[in-house]
Amino acid sequence: MLATRNLGLDIGGAQIVADVSLEVREGELVGIIGPNGAGKTTLFNLLSGLVRPTAGSVEIDGRDVTGEPPFARTRAGLGRTFQTSSVFPLLLVRENVRLAAESALGGTLRLWRRAARFRPALDRADWAIERVGLAERAFWPAGLLAHGDKRKLELAMVLAGESRVILLDEPMAGISHEDVEGLVGLIRSVHQEEGKTVLLVEHRMEVVLGLAQRIAVMHHGALLAFDEPAAVMANETVQTAYLGEPL
Repeated sequence: MLATRNLGLDIGGAQIVADVSLEVREGELVGIIGPNGAGKTTLFNLLSGLVRPTAGSVEIDGRDVTGEPPFARTRAGLGRTFQTSSVFPLLLVRENVRLAAESALGGTLRLWRRAARFRPALDRADWAIERVGLAERAFWPAGLLAHGDKRKLELAMVLAGESRVILLDEPMAGISHEDVEGLVGLIRSVHQEEGKTVLLVEHRMEVVLGLAQRIAVMHHGALLAFDEPAAVMANETVQTAYLGEPL
């Protein structure tokens, strides 16, 4: 479904990402962990096309997309969220999601035109907003949402774009402890009920262990381990690199 082959990024002689080879199966939820500066977000930037690698390749459904820009990867079925909120705060919740749907459907991003011209995008947006539990706030300016609801809005935008592969970059960052359980449940249901392939970068280990079918561990830009959670947590090399000493 999604694969990297010897993926690397060298900036000024520094190896930011080094020889990373991953193969994520369709419908799988993979957690990506590692210390700060391990290269996790940079890996997402390489996967989504925001940064060009200096070595290796990225494949979606067996097709090499390494040289393709972000919008082409979006239309190939790859969607992502970011560490910091990436919504349009002055637009309504519904308009944020409608624009994401319209982009994926190949339309032009126009805020004002006849409703009939973007009915398919609106229908998709309304479904996604309902799916993440924001229907009652659909006509709120996005900037008025609580932080946890902004995370839900970002997920709705990805769903409206009909992404088959979803990259979630620290979705729990900055949200309250009370909101974590609800967002974890939403991610789980999107993965299982919608059949999405999900890659999750997250620092809260209880979240990763509760969701991931396999875990990739990054350290100094390299892939240290990629296995089922129990095997990763029992790996002494991982324990030393990530936790400081074997458990």
